[in-house]
Amino acid sequence: MKSFKADYIFPVYADPIKNGIVTVDDFGKIIAVIDPNTLVETYNAPVEKVSGIICPGFINTHCHLELSHLKEKIKQQTGLVNFIIDIQKVRGADSQLVLDAAIQADNDMYENGIVAVGDIVNTNSTIKVKADSKLYYHSFVETFGFLPERATAVFENALALLNEFKPQSCSITPHAPYSVSKELFKLIQKYSDNRPNLISIHNQECEEENKFFRYKQGNFNDLYAHFGMDISHFKPQARNSLQSVLPLLTNKQEILLVHNTCTNLKDIYFIKRFDRKIHFCFCPNANLYIENILPKIELFIGQGYNITLGTDSLASNSKLCILSEMRTIQHKYPAISTAQLIEWGTLNGAKYLGIDDEKGSIEVGKTPGLNLITDLDGLKITPETKVRKLV
Repeated sequence: MKSFKADYIFPVYADPIKNGIVTVDDFGKIIAVIDPNTLVETYNAPVEKVSGIICPGFINTHCHLELSHLKEKIKQQTGLVNFIIDIQKVRGADSQLVLDAAIQADNDMYENGIVAVGDIVNTNSTIKVKADSKLYYHSFVETFGFLPERATAVFENALALLNEFKPQSCSITPHAPYSVSKELFKLIQKYSDNRPNLISIHNQECEEENKFFRYKQGNFNDLYAHFGMDISHFKPQARNSLQSVLPLLTNKQEILLVHNTCTNLKDIYFIKRFDRKIHFCFCPNANLYIENILPKIELFIGQGYNITLGTDSLASNSKLCILSEMRTIQHKYPAISTAQLIEWGTLNGAKYLGIDDEKGSIEVGKTPGLNLITDLDGLKITPETKVRKLV
C-alpha cells in the first residue's frame, strides 16, 4: 500500500480536502481517503508528502489516436474546410509509421495522467495498441457519407469495422452534420435504438458549417467540389447544423457533442426542447489550431448538461494533455475554477463513457488513477503548472 498527503485532495464527488491523505493498494484501488481534521488522534502511518493537488486520473473524451503520425504536418489556422482537405492529402502513410506514432501517443497520454479515452476510428490501425494499452479505450467507429445513395454501403462498412474492434468497447457514430446524409443518420438511429451504442459527433466547429445548413452557401460547397461530390440533393435548411440534425439522433443513447465552437444560447435552448441525452465536449487547443477561436464556454455552465474535455488529435494539437486544455480554458475564462475544470476532465468524462463506477473520482473501492498537479498559483493553473502521474 501507498499513502500520499497533499496540500489538497480533490475527490471530485465531494469538497476538496486540505492536507488530505489518500491510500491505495498495489493495484491502484483506493483504500482510504482521510481528512486529518476529522481524525480523533494523529495519523502516524507512513505517508509520502507531496506539494500540490492530488486528483483522479484524467478522462479524454475526444481523440483520434490513428492520426498521431500527422503531428506538425497540418498548417494551423487555415479553417476547418482547408484542415479537412489537408488531412485527406497526408493521412495515408506506412502502416508501421502509423502504428509507432499511435503507440507513442498512447504512452504520452499515460504519462500525462490520462486513464481513459474516447477515440474516433476510421481504420483498424489502433486495435492492437488499445489491446496492449494501460488506458481504457472506447472506440467510436465513424461514418462518412453525405450522398444518400451511399448510406447503406457506408453503414455496412462501419459494422464490419466495428466487428474488428470487438470485444473492445466500441460503437458506431456519425462524423458530423455536414458529412452524414439523413438516410445514414436514420440507419445509425435505428441501430442505436435497439442496442447499446454510445454516440459522439463533431458539432458546429465553424460558422461556415452553420452557413451551409442555413443557406447552402460558403466554403463547404468548395469542400464537396474538391471531392467531386454532387450535392444537388441537399436543400438549405433555414436553420443551423445542430438544429437540423438533432432530431435525427437517437434518444436511447448518451450523445457527446464535440467542439461546439459556434454553438450559441439559442442552440442550447433548442436542445432543451428535445428528449436527448446530451453531453458537451470542449477541445480548446484544437479550436485554436484550426479556426483560432474558442467556444463560448461560459454559456454552457449551469444549463444542466454534463461538460467534458478532449484533446482532439495530434494533427490539430501539439500534445495530448488534458491539463493543457484546462490551462487554455482558464486563461480565456478565469472565472472557471480549477475545481470545476478537474470535474470536467475526470468524473464528467467517466460518466459519459459509463465507467464512473471505477474511474473519475477518488472514492474507496475505485481505481481512478491519481494525478499530482503542481506549480499552481494558489489554486489557479499557470503556464508552469505540471501534472505527474502518481498511480
